Amino acid sequence: MHKGYLKTAAFLGALSIAMGAFAAHTLKEMVSAYSLEIFETGVRYQFYHVFALLAVAILYKEFPNKFIRWAGILFVTGIILFSGSLYALSAVMAAVAPGYQWIGAITPIGGLSFIVGWIFLFMGISRK
Repeated sequence: MHKGYLKTAAFLGALSIAMGAFAAHTLKEMVSAYSLEIFETGVRYQFYHVFALLAVAILYKEFPNKFIRWAGILFVTGIILFSGSLYALSAVMAAVAPGYQWIGAITPIGGLSFIVGWIFLFMGISRK
C-alpha cells in the first residue's frame, strides 16, 4: 500500500511543480491578479499535501492501520477537490464564464478532507 502512496505523491509533486511554473510564466499574462492568487493557493496546498502523502507512505510501514490508509486517501481527495476546484475556478474566471462561481463551493469540502486526513494521521500514529 505504501508504494502506491509514494508513486501518487511523486506524480502529484511533479504536477504541482508544472502547475506552479505554468502560473509563474504563462497564466500571469492571462488572468487577473486575484485569479492568479486563487490558482497559486491551489498549487501551494497541493504541494504541502504531497509531503503529507509522502509521510503517510513512509509511516504506513511502521503503523499499518486503517487510519493511516484513510489519511492518504483523504489527502489525495483533498488535493483533487481543494486544489482542483481552485484551478477550475481560475479557468472559469479567465474565460469570463458567468454562472460557474459555484465551483468555489467545492473548495471547503477539499479543505475538510485535508483536516480529517491530518486527524486520521494522528489517530493512526497513536494506535501502535
